[in-house]
Amino acid sequence: MTVTIRDARPEDETRWRALWDGYLAFYGVTVTPDITDATWRRVFDPASAIFMRVAEVDGEVKGFTLSLTHEGTWVRAPDCYLEDLFVDESARGHGVGRALLDDLVALCKKNGWARLYWHTEEGNATARKLYDSYVKSDGHIRYRISF
Repeated sequence: MTVTIRDARPEDETRWRALWDGYLAFYGVTVTPDITDATWRRVFDPASAIFMRVAEVDGEVKGFTLSLTHEGTWVRAPDCYLEDLFVDESARGHGVGRALLDDLVALCKKNGWARLYWHTEEGNATARKLYDSYVKSDGHIRYRISF
C-alpha cells in the first residue's frame, strides 16, 4: 500500500466530511454542523493557524490530521499541536497513521518548530500503541473546562 501525504485541497471536502463523521462517531461526540463548517473553512484561511494534511491511498483520502502551531512560554520556536488524527477503518494497520505522524515530524523539523504534541483517550489502545512507538507518555494529565 503506497501512502501519499499532502496538504488538504478544497476538492477533498466531501471525503473529509465522511472521515470527520467517522472520527466523531469513534469518540462518541457530536459537533454541530456550523463547527464542522468553520473547521473546514479555517483549514484554507491564511489567517488561521490550523492546517490539514491528508493521507491518500490509490487516489482516495483514507486519513487526515488537523494541527495548529502556536507560541509557547518554554521555547522560542512554535509548538505544533496535533489536535485530530483519523484513519478510515479499511486502511488501519497498513501504515497510514504512521505515515501521517512521520509527515508531521518532518514538517516540524523542516519548519524549525520546537515540539510536536498530542492527546488521546487513555483507553484508545490502538492509537497508544502507535504513539508509544514515537515517545512514551510524559506523565502529564490534561484538565479541561468547557464553557
